[in-house]
Amino acid sequence: MNELLNLFMAFFRIGAFTFGGGYAMIPMIQQDILSHGWLTQQQLIDFIAISESTPGPFAVNIATFVGMSQSGVAGAVCATLGVVLPSFLIILIVAKWFGRIQENIYVKAVFYGLRPASIALIAASGINVVAVTLLDLDKYRSTGAAADLLAWKAILLGIVLFAAQKRLKWSPVAFIAISAAVGIIFKF
Repeated sequence: MNELLNLFMAFFRIGAFTFGGGYAMIPMIQQDILSHGWLTQQQLIDFIAISESTPGPFAVNIATFVGMSQSGVAGAVCATLGVVLPSFLIILIVAKWFGRIQENIYVKAVFYGLRPASIALIAASGINVVAVTLLDLDKYRSTGAAADLLAWKAILLGIVLFAAQKRLKWSPVAFIAISAAVGIIFKF
């Protein structure tokens, strides 16, 4: 029961105190999940990739996956409710009052300040994902060889897919499927 409450409260905090969408939540998600010892950094990156690749809102997906990994279906429900409830309550309040306050200079100032903060959080998350994905730190630590620092297969795949996306203009779904297939074939 205590673990379920911890999941609910952690994701409630994440849902209540992050602005800018799901990706802006990643730093707070990372901090809470790693501090509780629920996942390793690599497992978290894998969950982020899965959450981005599956239908639905990122925050709901990551909460559901983390909750499920820790406490089964009950954990998934608690974490998901935790991350959704703050937004639901805020939207109820905003829907009732926003029409009346949207021209208020203080409200405008708050939104003006939140935009760059959201961008900074998303950029920091992106840099962290890039570092974990493209740097093979475990292999580097075990060998000490500079050549083992870069995860060259992931870098090469990223470059090929980026170039293909620019040239072919395929759906992102095709690239997710191709990436998954390449990972299975070559066991990245």
